[in-house]
Amino acid sequence: MVDINSTLLLEVALDLANSLNNSDRFERLLSTIRKAIKCDAVALLGLNGEVLTPLAVQGLARRTMGRRFLINEHPRLAQICSSDAPVRFPSDCNLPDPFDGLLLDREGDLPVHSCLGLPLYSDNHLVGLLTLDSMTSDAYSLISDRTLELIAALSAATLKTALELKALSLSAEHAEQLVKELTQEAFLRDGGELIGESQVMRALRSDIELVAGSDYSVLILGETGVGKELVARTVHRLSSRREKPLVYLNCASLTETLAEAELFGHAKGAFTGADRDRPGKFLLANGGTLFLDEVGELPLSVQGKLLRVLQSGEIQPVGKDAVQHVDVRIVAATNRDLRKEIDSGGFRADLYHRLSVYPLEVPALSKRENDVLLLADYFLERSTRKLGFRQLRLSADASTKLKRYGWPGNVRELEHIISRAALKARKNASLSEIVSLTAAHIEIPDDIAAQPEFEKPVQPPLGVLNLRAATEEYQRDLIKHILIQNDGNWSRAAKSLSMDRGNLVRLAKRLGIYIKKEVVGVN
Repeated sequence: MVDINSTLLLEVALDLANSLNNSDRFERLLSTIRKAIKCDAVALLGLNGEVLTPLAVQGLARRTMGRRFLINEHPRLAQICSSDAPVRFPSDCNLPDPFDGLLLDREGDLPVHSCLGLPLYSDNHLVGLLTLDSMTSDAYSLISDRTLELIAALSAATLKTALELKALSLSAEHAEQLVKELTQEAFLRDGGELIGESQVMRALRSDIELVAGSDYSVLILGETGVGKELVARTVHRLSSRREKPLVYLNCASLTETLAEAELFGHAKGAFTGADRDRPGKFLLANGGTLFLDEVGELPLSVQGKLLRVLQSGEIQPVGKDAVQHVDVRIVAATNRDLRKEIDSGGFRADLYHRLSVYPLEVPALSKRENDVLLLADYFLERSTRKLGFRQLRLSADASTKLKRYGWPGNVRELEHIISRAALKARKNASLSEIVSLTAAHIEIPDDIAAQPEFEKPVQPPLGVLNLRAATEEYQRDLIKHILIQNDGNWSRAAKSLSMDRGNLVRLAKRLGIYIKKEVVGVN
């Protein structure tokens, strides 16, 4: 049996103690392990409920960091998690390897290789795993159990320290409970994470952590499809109200009468169809957070009533004389420029200042550097589970095509494109194989993908000096043209414009665009 020099382990501990942040700490840990044990790939994974999340990898493709491994879907990882000692897999083990197709400088299935897994325990609780892979058969057979136990203990201590430092930075009083809430809720709903390593996303996460701990109103700004609802959920999860409800209301879908009833509730008989008393969203969110999506679409009369609630904390249901006090934090979102709406009389300035105590700008996907491939791999993992693939990966030409595209529909468009590509690949592929998505599967026209964004400046119509009027005229012409192309079909037109159908209908209505249908009789 081969033992590792104890001096090396002591140096590791001292080195880790001087690390500046978790990322640095994890990278140093893996580098030292690779010095001590020869391997082609090593991965540190943290345990969040039933999901293993990569925290650091070496020898594996960078996109591995976007993967999320459900324990019950990966037999090797499940076996390591159920063990209280190091697990050496035989070189000819026929269990599927979770890192198939992800090893650097190697395409396709992993050949016969050595695999070692170390469960990481802290206070008798499993906190993560360490996996090592070598292309050499029986590479780990001569390493003593004692050495592996020391490495596992050191790795577990490193991971525990990192988690505790992160928890303390969020909230000293609720550290343990908050981390549990974050790890559980993040995976209860698909798309529950703010994935991205670009500078703008790091800045956004920093701003979210800063404002979440306060009780300020938050206004989330950004284009359609960037993930404003996800930001709202993250603000709520990180707030002191996280155990209370997060109530959602889409303001764009409401008429003036319905908006007031939805916000403040109504009494039985208050209007036609009100057959019973009904609490409004403010009352449902009492003690928690109310997320007002597309707040720029609220009618002016309702804006005034919303402002009074924000000022006094009191609501008056439609058809009732009595008022009720509520304690609700408002998080609002819009893709409109509310300052311009104020100038044109479409939005109240006093309400804007009440809502935008702390604005958060969610960057467009085109501004997020290399996040496209990280997000693509995240959506690939979801498609793998939903469609029953063994493994899905992007080919080099598909990755290039995704990186060259301007993403006018942002993250939502990327999700839909990856989902469609996976479905197309399923038609002619064996689910037991590692399937590569090629550029042919990616439904992005080559001429669009190749065009740099904003290649030519837009020339305004002659005689038009008002930017809003020019923009609306352009929108009106474009929507009419697309509707004609699609025979008046709103769903197909919305898909052509990379828009939600409901948003397109509402925008068309505001621009005065209607579809006239006639029944003609033939004599």
